[in-house]
Amino acid sequence: MARRKRPLFARWYPDAAARLEARGLAEQRARLLAPLEGRVLELGCGFGANFPHYPDAVTELVAVEPEEHFRDLARARADELGLKAAIIEGTAEALPVESDSFDAVVATAVLCSVDSQAAALAEIARVLKPGGQLIGFEHVGSAGRARHAAEKALDAVLWTHLNGGCHLSRDTLGAIRAAGFDTEGMREERFPFLPFPVSKSPHIVGAARKPA
Repeated sequence: MARRKRPLFARWYPDAAARLEARGLAEQRARLLAPLEGRVLELGCGFGANFPHYPDAVTELVAVEPEEHFRDLARARADELGLKAAIIEGTAEALPVESDSFDAVVATAVLCSVDSQAAALAEIARVLKPGGQLIGFEHVGSAGRARHAAEKALDAVLWTHLNGGCHLSRDTLGAIRAAGFDTEGMREERFPFLPFPVSKSPHIVGAARKPA
């Protein structure tokens, strides 16, 4: 979602996504974000689904979101929670923040939808402090040749166009490694509570570290 604007997607997505939080996505977010501390940048904050799960050890939160409707929802959510967060307009490929300044960057189900993973990851590396972490979860392309071919075909004809630029077939772990991150802190999981076909996709979950 931290990519070019897609206003129609921003209108229908929050209601659909809220139902998934109760099925298990909120619990996943809580586990993932609990160790965070210091200055944190979130990419594609959407309607603020991560906001309830940031620990008190996070001293500053900056959230980047290109879509105006999502930014409005995120500000309302932050106000409801009493969370101090700077919610700003921007894209993952051109982050409007200074270099080497964040302890962590959070991206949950974002790198599947950016226009350029390479550009987005280069920006993430730029803004992280040496030794800083990219934290998140992303569904990725399946390893099997036949299934991966089916995912690419579905992306081309239907899925990406209906779901805010989301891609089923991306090798996001490979892209993170190619950007120079240490991915030892990432693991593969499946989220069966998500809707088909994403429920059948592998997910990468955890932390990738920028070299110190």
